[in-house]
Amino acid sequence: MKKWVKRIALALSLLVAVAGAGAFYLVHSAAKAVPRSQALKGAPQSLHGDTNILLLGLDSRRANDGSDLPRQLLDLLHVGSSSQVGGYNTNTMILIHIPAGGGRAVAISIPRDDYVEVPGLGMKKIKEAYGLVKYTNETQLVKQGIPNPQREFLSREAGREATIATIHNFLGVPIDHFAEVNLVGFYDLATALGGIQVCLKNPVNDSQYSGALFPAGVQTITGADALKFVRQRHGLPQGDLDRTHRQQAFITGVITKLRSQGIFGDLGKISALLTVAKKDVVIDSGWDVLGFLPDAKSLTGGHITFYTLPIEGFASRNGQSVNLVDPVKVKAYVQALFSPPKKTPSASPSPTPTQIANTANGVPVQGGNIPCVN
Repeated sequence: MKKWVKRIALALSLLVAVAGAGAFYLVHSAAKAVPRSQALKGAPQSLHGDTNILLLGLDSRRANDGSDLPRQLLDLLHVGSSSQVGGYNTNTMILIHIPAGGGRAVAISIPRDDYVEVPGLGMKKIKEAYGLVKYTNETQLVKQGIPNPQREFLSREAGREATIATIHNFLGVPIDHFAEVNLVGFYDLATALGGIQVCLKNPVNDSQYSGALFPAGVQTITGADALKFVRQRHGLPQGDLDRTHRQQAFITGVITKLRSQGIFGDLGKISALLTVAKKDVVIDSGWDVLGFLPDAKSLTGGHITFYTLPIEGFASRNGQSVNLVDPVKVKAYVQALFSPPKKTPSASPSPTPTQIANTANGVPVQGGNIPCVN
């Protein structure tokens, strides 16, 4: 009898081991299948173990191969077709700084209408760097007879490189990794997670533009509503700046959901998220996704604070509404958040990153909580 018990125990142990290895293999394969980019090749890297990760949300009505998204999906998401609005603006730009040793992370949102120097193009809205450079390169590739999807990939690579260079020059810090999410990514992520909890200070009705129609208070948004939530700017007190805060609130909701569901201890759930990533995300070639999981798990514990870059005011340039910025102040602001001065017994207390952010029009949002936004 004891022999049979031992044999059954051994068989079960082997089954668990095989199943675990199989799950890990599936997740590892899924991670390798996420589309990769060489846009960071040769770019400056952080020192001393710090990591800076750039999140880009691409406002394109096309899939990664350049094909138009299905009309039915575009109607569901309440966005126009590529022929109507299209473009390749980076409407979401968030740089996450993870300090060496696992300290509290800092995430800085870059308003899309900041008027900055784009290498080779002069002063432009920062969101336009990607699309303008992509268009120039795509035009040349058409003349060379390069077909799609290769033409789409190469021209997007040029757009990514331009965006990364622009942000690097503007903020004065290196970018170690990046993830580019397409328009449908918000929809698929919210769907995969079974809804994201957010909170609004006031009810909103933007049926004409984004399609956002939400009551005030805490609520769970899923699918198409997630995209409507992060896209709305019409009818909000600060327009695009409030949309930036919506993006921060959405990401905070994602972090909270990941933490509450224990995603990072479940290979099956990780695999499901990586399946979404294979469809909607492009990451840099040097990013070890599975190796990053410990850092990701730390972030879901609420060890992150969100801020928004300061602006000096609003203006019109070449017929466009833009945000005026002070590049020197921006670099000092980022440096203060990423490398806060160490306290010494004899020195006067240094301002905290939150105080710096509040002074410079920043809006901190504590990760792991559900902030109420406009």
